[in-house]
Amino acid sequence: MHIHTISNQNSILNRFISEIRDVSIQKDRMRFRRNIERIGEILGYEMSKVFNHKPHAIQTPLGLCNIELMENDLVLCSILRAGIPLHNGLLNYFDTAENAFISAYRHHGNDPENFEIVVEYLACPNLTNKTLILADPMLATGRSMLATYEALKPYGTPKEVHLVSVIGTKEGVAFVEKHVADTVHLWIAAIDDELDEKSYIVPGLGDAGDLAYGSKLQH
Repeated sequence: MHIHTISNQNSILNRFISEIRDVSIQKDRMRFRRNIERIGEILGYEMSKVFNHKPHAIQTPLGLCNIELMENDLVLCSILRAGIPLHNGLLNYFDTAENAFISAYRHHGNDPENFEIVVEYLACPNLTNKTLILADPMLATGRSMLATYEALKPYGTPKEVHLVSVIGTKEGVAFVEKHVADTVHLWIAAIDDELDEKSYIVPGLGDAGDLAYGSKLQH
């Protein structure tokens, strides 16, 4: 797997990452969602550099302008509900993409220390020969990303697969890398060192879905 950690090079991205982590700022849900969206835009921009481009002649009022334009046929898939702001950021730049949505959540049952990933809702176009972008803001254990990756397989074989996350862990990245093809790309803003006993990212930022949309009842 090709791993692209964008914060390894200092840029304005660092400001947006700092704000989604900062407990005094992340309480503003609108700003939290917008910062995730902006991070999605930056990750999309960086990703676009490796896409296929072909020359096109554009007619201006005064003549022809030759320019290289992206040729990839994109399908953008996000994991509900935390993935919606990240999806919107990517879609701001890849506005002609087809879209897919999938639900995946941790089901603890009677054991709060262990969980399984449950995939329920899935709406997806044909992926055959498409460029699949699979977005999940938090890559903690990597199990949610892998579960959704596997759930999409009946919808066709993409030409390319790009995974997108905001914050992950070394353990989660290594888990995904072990189970996907070498040709898959991971675009991630930052990678943290560890998980806590509940498999949350440390230092991380907390629950991205709750910070974006409010807390939920557990069942």
